[in-house]
Amino acid sequence: MSTLHNHILTILVLAPVLGAVVVALTRREAAIVQKVVGLAWSTGVFALSLLLVRGMKPAAGYQFLESAPWIPAYGITYHVGIDGISYWLILLTTFLTPLAILGSWHYIDKRVREFVVFMLLLEAGMIGVFVALDLVLFYVFWEAMLIPMYFLIGIWGSDRRIYAALKFFLYTFAGSVLMLVAFLVLYGASGTFDIPALAERPVAPETQIWLFAACALAFAIKVPMWPFHTWLPDAHVEAPTPGSVILAAVMLKMGGYGFLRIAIPIFPNAFVAFAPWIGLLAVIGIVYGALVSLVQPDLKKLVAYSSVSHLGFVMLGIAAFTTTSLVGAVYQMLNHGISTGALFFMVGMLYERRHTRLISEFGGLRRVIPWFFAMFLLVCLSSIAVPGFNGFVGEFLILIGSWKFSKALVVVASLGVILAAAYILWMVQRVFYGEVTNPKNEGLPDLSAREWVVLAPLVGLALFMGVASPSFTRYIEPSVDRLVIQLRERTRPGALPARDWTASGRPTPAPPALAPASEGNRP
Repeated sequence: MSTLHNHILTILVLAPVLGAVVVALTRREAAIVQKVVGLAWSTGVFALSLLLVRGMKPAAGYQFLESAPWIPAYGITYHVGIDGISYWLILLTTFLTPLAILGSWHYIDKRVREFVVFMLLLEAGMIGVFVALDLVLFYVFWEAMLIPMYFLIGIWGSDRRIYAALKFFLYTFAGSVLMLVAFLVLYGASGTFDIPALAERPVAPETQIWLFAACALAFAIKVPMWPFHTWLPDAHVEAPTPGSVILAAVMLKMGGYGFLRIAIPIFPNAFVAFAPWIGLLAVIGIVYGALVSLVQPDLKKLVAYSSVSHLGFVMLGIAAFTTTSLVGAVYQMLNHGISTGALFFMVGMLYERRHTRLISEFGGLRRVIPWFFAMFLLVCLSSIAVPGFNGFVGEFLILIGSWKFSKALVVVASLGVILAAAYILWMVQRVFYGEVTNPKNEGLPDLSAREWVVLAPLVGLALFMGVASPSFTRYIEPSVDRLVIQLRERTRPGALPARDWTASGRPTPAPPALAPASEGNRP
């Protein structure tokens, strides 16, 4: 058991790769076997990730650390570890992957072996991004996860899948190349690729500006921030349902995670200079995404543009950079993964029944599929941040934590909350209420047992996170507060808002010092 705990992060990265190899060795005709193996293997990875819960200490800094020379001549190491920011994102990844495979059980009926292989490789790449503490290792995983998603969109997507896959790849790859150049310049200036070491010894402020801009562009494309969002609607609309779920629920979070793990701690002075502009673009994205969602005739495109709006709140919280706003930003990343992932699942279920996503094709479904309607409504209430659901906690913390940063931006961002209620509830009214005017909608089957298994955990988690948020924020809070203190020590006095109150309502305490690699990092 000690060996398992000491190398749990490496095992979590390699386990999906091993599963992909096992599936790749099966006969092409054995589609059911491939689905069962993929589902069982990804479920096993999720069970394995729960060992992190047992050993995670909220205030202990980086934990489960592993380090080994990789390319010693250039100071590149295999260095992995997690803190309260990456902890929940890893669990979100391992939780959603088996649900995505189960949700695609009937949707994917061609080249099943390749589909399962790409899903498992994608899971490995995403986990790798969240555990990497070396810039080169981070970049390798960042690029590696693009390839499976490219094929998921390009092979199993809709009519314009090739266009959407190429657009997705070119946008994200262009940003990645700039990020790699920044990493190489950073190595030349500092002599190391180690992320914690670079955060302790930032390079000269005049150098930070250009390096931060290169990294921030890569992360802004991934979030996606306005105006770098244009690849997202095409990718979401053309992707198969499991691809849309993973893209929205996990991959988009890597942009915000990149800001928190790399861009801000390594380039603190540059971040302070850019923060007002990041906040402004975030608020534009909130309102823009909501307004465009309001006029969408396609259900999937509506949910896609809503992601631009919801993730704008995340970037506003990051730009404000108070403990409360950062806790809200990380929590909102988790919330978005749950609620928007569930919405994409349910849009896919409707598409399987009717083979259309046009809102005008529906109407009166509340009477035809009442249990589907009940689950859909609960997910929508989560998405529009109704109190008692997870979305309310995240957006509330972001707004109150950003008040000192810019009252004007908070007021405008609050308009996005109102618009979200407008486009979501209007969509629910058109799809589910009224009379059944289209005979094709009569006799549609309600939720199957498999669909219940997919949706029930997501809806239950949305409710639990809404009423038991301290169970999550107590892990996030010490990590983000440490980041706030670290940035404050490395920038000029008064560059950041005065320290605020924590998500639990207490003044933020000074966190304990980072534990050395040999201490405080084992369960």
